[in-house]
Amino acid sequence: MSRKKILLVDDSETVLMMEQMILRKSYDVVTAKDGSAAVERALAERPDLILLDVIMPAMDGFEACRRLRSEEATRETPIVLVTSRGEVSHREEGFRCGCSDYITKPIDSLELLEKVKSCLGE
Repeated sequence: MSRKKILLVDDSETVLMMEQMILRKSYDVVTAKDGSAAVERALAERPDLILLDVIMPAMDGFEACRRLRSEEATRETPIVLVTSRGEVSHREEGFRCGCSDYITKPIDSLELLEKVKSCLGE
């Protein structure tokens, strides 16, 4: 059976490295460092799931999420927003943009794996 592919999007090398360490045992991972690269990469790679940082230069995660939802190819792809901001208003904005779930930094590896499995229907 082929492994599921996850697109990790964050402008922090440290966060990308940590997410990769947690996920690469079970999934194929590809990365992008900002929102516009995330949209391009998602359309090219067709991941099964996208972990998307919110606060990034050029295009933030909210805008990237809206753009991904506007594309036929990624409209149904689960998107988990990853951010250091856990306020209710921030979460609500994420869900208005179309995210499937939300996780706050610092990332808890067990919580991340649970959310990934849930979004992938595993």
